[in-house]
Amino acid sequence: MENQFDALDLRILQELSLNARIAFSTLAENLKVSNSLIHQRVKKLQESNVLEQPVYQLNAEVLGYESSAFTQIMVSNAVLIKSIISELETIPEIVECTNIAGRYALLVRIQAKNNTHLRDVIYDRIQPINGIEGTNTTFAFETSFRRPISVYVQN
Repeated sequence: MENQFDALDLRILQELSLNARIAFSTLAENLKVSNSLIHQRVKKLQESNVLEQPVYQLNAEVLGYESSAFTQIMVSNAVLIKSIISELETIPEIVECTNIAGRYALLVRIQAKNNTHLRDVIYDRIQPINGIEGTNTTFAFETSFRRPISVYVQN
């Protein structure tokens, strides 16, 4: 990453990872550079795909999603993974899907209204998908913290 982005880029990334809604004028002032330079650099960072779409992080509990779980998914044949992922993507309660190594090929995070809803998602929506051999679910009591990836900034 150091070869691709200079110190100013890294400082911009650090600031935006903490507050994606910061005004470019404020960012320019904080970093002691011109507003037009911030616009140019942010555009460059977007074009390089290091900056993805800024979104709000929603509080699942406040929205009524009381149950959270991680479900490992065993597949019968690795060639089916792409089609399985496509089907999982249609299930709105699945908020994240990761391809992992080991006996379980996929790990999904599920947000559900309650345990009955969670059970229904697993039994009625996930397990019937063609190519899924089995699942293993771990309940999450709470998310202790969540943070953006660290950006090393040299001073």
